[in-house]
Amino acid sequence: MPKAFGAAGRLISLVLIILLGFFSFMTTTFVVETMSVANARLRWKTREKQNEVHKATFEEKLHAAFANNHKKRVHGPPYSYYERMKKDDAHTEDVIEDEEENQSEEERRALLAPVNDPKRRRVDLYDITERVEMGQMASMFFNKIGWYLFYLCIVIYLYGDLAIYAAAVPKSLRDITCPVNITCNIKPSKQINLTNSSPCWGTAVNRQNAYRVYLGAFSLLLGPFVFFNVQKTKYLQLLTSLMRWVAFTIMIILAMTRITHGKGEGHPKMESITSVPNLFGVCVYSFMCQHSLPSLVTPIKNKRHLSLLVFFDFLVILVFYLVLSFTGIFCFNNKDIKDIYTLNFMDKCDPITSAKEISYFLGLFPVFTLSTNFPIIAITLRNNLKTLFHRDGYTYPWIIDRIFFPLLTIVPPIAVAFGTDDLEFLVGVTGSYAGAGIQYLVPAFLVYSARKEQRILFGPGSINKHTSPFRHTFWVYFVWIWGTLSIIFVTVNHILTKS
Repeated sequence: MPKAFGAAGRLISLVLIILLGFFSFMTTTFVVETMSVANARLRWKTREKQNEVHKATFEEKLHAAFANNHKKRVHGPPYSYYERMKKDDAHTEDVIEDEEENQSEEERRALLAPVNDPKRRRVDLYDITERVEMGQMASMFFNKIGWYLFYLCIVIYLYGDLAIYAAAVPKSLRDITCPVNITCNIKPSKQINLTNSSPCWGTAVNRQNAYRVYLGAFSLLLGPFVFFNVQKTKYLQLLTSLMRWVAFTIMIILAMTRITHGKGEGHPKMESITSVPNLFGVCVYSFMCQHSLPSLVTPIKNKRHLSLLVFFDFLVILVFYLVLSFTGIFCFNNKDIKDIYTLNFMDKCDPITSAKEISYFLGLFPVFTLSTNFPIIAITLRNNLKTLFHRDGYTYPWIIDRIFFPLLTIVPPIAVAFGTDDLEFLVGVTGSYAGAGIQYLVPAFLVYSARKEQRILFGPGSINKHTSPFRHTFWVYFVWIWGTLSIIFVTVNHILTKS
């Protein structure tokens, strides 16, 4: 992000990241509202099935009682017509009363409890208690075409994710281990332009070959995980999150220290329109969380002020991104900011810190965090590919299920990483297209369809306590227009820039 900020200019970067953060918050509330409607739909279906089972059981018992009564009349003493009718009515009432006494509280409860019912307040129809993933929500509220488009969008995004990870880890290792044979004087490292053809390990191996060696090792070590399932990653992900926060905090402190000591070398420009597409993609990619919301929101016990909690969460993230990026563009020369920002803290001629341990921790930080996430994302992509190509009543043969789909998952992103190590380009394209689809278009279509379903099932007067603050349909249309125009603008700008 700091490199994209430096290229686009501080004014445009400030305005765009605030605007994109606002839109991301809006679509996040859309997804939360859709999750609540999905939970209500599942709860309603469950109660409907329970009522059907209870009705069928009651009718069976009633028929059995009548049959038993008829048997007694045939073999017992004769009754007059009036006596038989009176006895049948009394017996039927006894059966109904016995049945009602045997009913559980859940079975006696109405399908939709009245609004004034105290039980309704304890178990709200729209409580988010079951984790409903975006794929399941797409199956509930989209038609067949919408369902395919959703999975196509998520698959493309995950492919881009894997390509970014596959390029970032080898590039970090290459830049850390390839020696730079220079004599340091005033600003030597700023005057040397390292290219892929620059020597790395002697004259035999250049930097591009070193990058490909590391990429090959990365593929051989982490690629096989896609053929299996990874479970119980909770503590691994907690450790990754902790390392991420520690690394970001250290980078902010080191950059601010250099700036306050008057050693900052950055003089960012105000604006540069030609760099906006990459900045747009990077910002969209940075705010991406919509596809992970079911796993993040469902475990929260007290969801009374969920929208407020999400707002403060986005506010903290926005401030963190702004501080990280602005300290970076004022600390380092904007032309020399690397696409992997942590590598700026490993300058051997003009070190930002005397503690080599901190420099190496920051330099290797992407290696640790991205390597642990790569197998998880690869398995997620593999499962989504299986769902995308699945047909009802069809079971994949073993070679398709266990060999073809894992290879289809891992080969394309590795091939892209072999072709380019330009992370700014990869992040920009992934965020601008698939990322914009998942962050803007999909949530807007989901909440529009969910609200329509809600009115059909529960009536227009049904109140959803998790309704988005942007409940007016205007905001849904606005997000559609914004997402579409953003993709068109990015595409046209890329074409004009290359031409």
